[in-house]
Amino acid sequence: MNALPPVKLLLVDDLDENLVALEALLRRDGLELLRARSGPEALELLLLHDVALALLDIQMPGMDGFELATLMRGVERTRYVPIIFLTAGSHDIQCVFRGYEAGAVDFLVKPIDPVLLGHKVTTFVDLHRQRLVRERLASELEEALRLNELFVAAVGHDLRSPLMVLKVGADLVDRALVDPGARRALALMRSSTDRVLRMLDQLYDLARARVGVGITLETRATNFRVVADKVLEELRLAHPESVMEVTYDGGSTDGFWDDQRLAQVLTNLVGNALRHGQTGSPVVLTVRGTSPLLAFDVHNGGEIAAAVRPHLFDAFRRSEGPRAREGLGLGLYIVQQIVLAHGGSIDVISSPESGTSFRVQLPRQRENVRA
Repeated sequence: MNALPPVKLLLVDDLDENLVALEALLRRDGLELLRARSGPEALELLLLHDVALALLDIQMPGMDGFELATLMRGVERTRYVPIIFLTAGSHDIQCVFRGYEAGAVDFLVKPIDPVLLGHKVTTFVDLHRQRLVRERLASELEEALRLNELFVAAVGHDLRSPLMVLKVGADLVDRALVDPGARRALALMRSSTDRVLRMLDQLYDLARARVGVGITLETRATNFRVVADKVLEELRLAHPESVMEVTYDGGSTDGFWDDQRLAQVLTNLVGNALRHGQTGSPVVLTVRGTSPLLAFDVHNGGEIAAAVRPHLFDAFRRSEGPRAREGLGLGLYIVQQIVLAHGGSIDVISSPESGTSFRVQLPRQRENVRA
């Protein structure tokens, strides 16, 4: 880690000899002392420098220390700068009260005790350095995470090309194979390739969500029912032994959405219900249309444990069970990000009696969509 920059202190007094005396008491390695002979000059310095502590003389012509402190507290940049007032007078109770009201953390009476001043300044300098260290570590960690996400996105993107070649080649070979054993082996290869492609898509979406780009949408006029019927047809072919039902309340299913992303949401939610729902229990998609929103539930039998529910939408959260390692644990996280990108919401309700329902609400209108 690079060395921290010097910690800056602001010294404000209208008399040069007082400033020289303060500098002599405070000068040390790692400190930068900023001098101001008036309130306006101090405010100019505060606009340019991040100050760890301000030592303000109270009695100054024009703008006194109290007025300067009040102005400092009124500006976001200087609101939390610690202030120690310097006074040549005694500890008048009204003066002290006014000082603390203006935001002082302490008072020092002239002539200033060098040891006392040194202890107080050291305390605030150490606190400031600790804050700088925390901010630097947080910034470096954030940058490391950003680079990691960019690396994942780049690798995932580059791996898609050779995998697509394998997928297309497998499709061509499948047409020429006659031996049942070879065809079964090829089917497993194609299935594995599809699974890796889905994982790469998820990693790419994760990277975009984490680095601030967000899930991308290509929104257009879309009929949700057309999307849902297509998804269910594909899932019925893949799961012929399962029962899937869908009901519509008769309201409009039109809106302004990304149809491919909605298909991704439905495939994931219904697929999860098929894999993790109660054996023999149907998976039911219920679609309700209201004026500003379209809402739908994906319901299955069985309960999600209460301890698991708060973390369902966390990235890399794998479910329990024999098929838990089939994916990366990103499906529900990406579902949530797609719904949020549309300006919608997603919740889960689960109990032993009623089973589990994922409830999604989507605004219909274009102006509500974050593309």
